[in-house]
Amino acid sequence: MKVALYARVSSERQAEKDLSITAQLKALRKHASKNNWIVCREFIDEAESAKSANRPAFQEMIAYARKKTKPFDAILVWKYSRFTRNRDDASIYKSLLRRHGVSVISMNEQIDDSPAGKLLEGIIEVIDEFYSLNLAQDTMRGLKENAMRGFQNGSIPTGYKAKKVMDGAAQRTKLEIDEVAAPIIKRIFKMSLDNIGIKEIAKTLNSEGLKTNKDKPWGNTTIAYILKNEIYTGTLVWNKKSKDKFKVNKPDEIVRVENSHPGIIEKGVFHTVQKLISKRSPKFIHPRRINSDYVLSGFIYCGKCGLKMVGASAKSGKHFYYACQNYIKRGKDICDMRLVNKEDIESLVINKIKENVLTEENLTELLNIVLDEINKSKDDSKEKLEAINLQLEALRERLGRLYNSLETGKLDLDDLAPRIKELKSDIHNLEIKRDEIIDDSGQPKSIRFNLNMLKSYVADLADLLSKGSIVEQKGFLRSFIKRIEITRPKVTIDYTIPLKTTKTESLTSEVLPLEQTGCPAWIRTRITRSRVSGLTNWTTGQ
Repeated sequence: MKVALYARVSSERQAEKDLSITAQLKALRKHASKNNWIVCREFIDEAESAKSANRPAFQEMIAYARKKTKPFDAILVWKYSRFTRNRDDASIYKSLLRRHGVSVISMNEQIDDSPAGKLLEGIIEVIDEFYSLNLAQDTMRGLKENAMRGFQNGSIPTGYKAKKVMDGAAQRTKLEIDEVAAPIIKRIFKMSLDNIGIKEIAKTLNSEGLKTNKDKPWGNTTIAYILKNEIYTGTLVWNKKSKDKFKVNKPDEIVRVENSHPGIIEKGVFHTVQKLISKRSPKFIHPRRINSDYVLSGFIYCGKCGLKMVGASAKSGKHFYYACQNYIKRGKDICDMRLVNKEDIESLVINKIKENVLTEENLTELLNIVLDEINKSKDDSKEKLEAINLQLEALRERLGRLYNSLETGKLDLDDLAPRIKELKSDIHNLEIKRDEIIDDSGQPKSIRFNLNMLKSYVADLADLLSKGSIVEQKGFLRSFIKRIEITRPKVTIDYTIPLKTTKTESLTSEVLPLEQTGCPAWIRTRITRSRVSGLTNWTTGQ
């Protein structure tokens, strides 16, 4: 009889140390030889759980067994639990194999084809499934207890390394700071504080040849995970995510242990970054704010009820306004803020920006701020150099260990050559980046300009603000305006940064008279009639 051997170990193998792949195959070969069976194939699944049939070698074996020309008569396993621990899978796959003339034989559970044998096989499958489910519960209890005592479960996050400690007779894992990767983590948080996005952070680190602790390039997902991971404050958090990766477990199911290990980032920094990430989240900036023809959409608010004012146009398409959302959706009984002429309010704001922002004095001040930021980059260059030098030192140590293995004969050149080549390439790329940073940091950080050049900048920016595209105008305004509030007969403009006025005062907020008196009576009448009839003569854009 021809047989195929199937061996498997899973994540539960710590409870089954005598069932290594080698031990299983040795026993299976011996059993086949004893019964004069011919072994034609061996299928092996390592670190694969039997709770699911989605195992590479298992699926390959099933597909192989279903060939038109039957390749073997039986599949030999150490125990039925090696084949599967799920009753549904056992029933489905054994039935499928039987239709192709292939049986499953357990060398340690002798079962015949009699009704009693089938009953015994079913009982064994029930016991195996119960064992698997019970083991999963025991494992979760063990992991929870481990986490509650401040020990690390699972993989080691970038920025830390594993420290093995004895806990009685058992060996546990604690986190300690990785001197090579920790500076990179600090840089990631610092860049986020400087309003640099996740994509740009990953791009910057990759351009410098820096790698993750798994020796892979940085990606958006990795950066986002780091920035949202409280573990970098010294707080261990376990079981936050549920089985559904898009949901979070209930608070009583989550384990949080403060100061379980050394922190890389201060807690204040971490919480500030979380607020910045929330602000930058796309859900806070509706796409219509960018695509709308209303330049002030997203900035302008009703001073009476506090809601945003949105763009509104008459059905004819000839008259355009900013209107309170409560007024146009719920009526004047909720908010009686009148419509504000689009052209009037936009002209008022743009002219004020030109008057307050686009002055030689303010542009000079802004230029000085930029120069300060450029000079501050020298400190960033120093941090980059330190991180690169630490990585270079680590890579050279690893390369040295490979050379030692080669010299002592522990490994052959054929085995080591690809890895040596890869390490030397990484070292070469990092050295190039290091030299570039040294060259850049040595250059004088100054920008020379004259009064005529500055005046031309003022004229160019004023032209952009008046004639640029909606996207350009909005981008410009977003740099200087935080909020515009209409409270007739006044409009208040809050600026994002203090501006110097002609009176040499620091201007952060400005109250201006709003001369516009609202929409004509005939339009207000049309609105009222339309609401009564259940129709609308208005289209709104936010």
